[in-house]
Amino acid sequence: MPHDCSRPVVSGGIYPFDARGVAKRFRHAAIFGALDSLEPGETMRFCNDHDPLPLLAQIDNIFGPRIKMAYVKREPGEIVIDFLVAS
Repeated sequence: MPHDCSRPVVSGGIYPFDARGVAKRFRHAAIFGALDSLEPGETMRFCNDHDPLPLLAQIDNIFGPRIKMAYVKREPGEIVIDFLVAS
């Protein structure tokens, strides 16, 4: 059976995205690109060291109801948010 690298095997359709490893000047563009590439029912699990409130507002403005946001963890220095693409 051939392997398709554009479809990595992930647990439960959740794709991790650790923003801490992306240069600050590229972060928002990388996040928007990752969200745009998700298909309905898929989730991007976003990790960061701070609560990205301005980013969340931008995501809401750009994607609207297509992307549902839910905090998984919201502690100082450790923020985890699931972005689910609505079906």
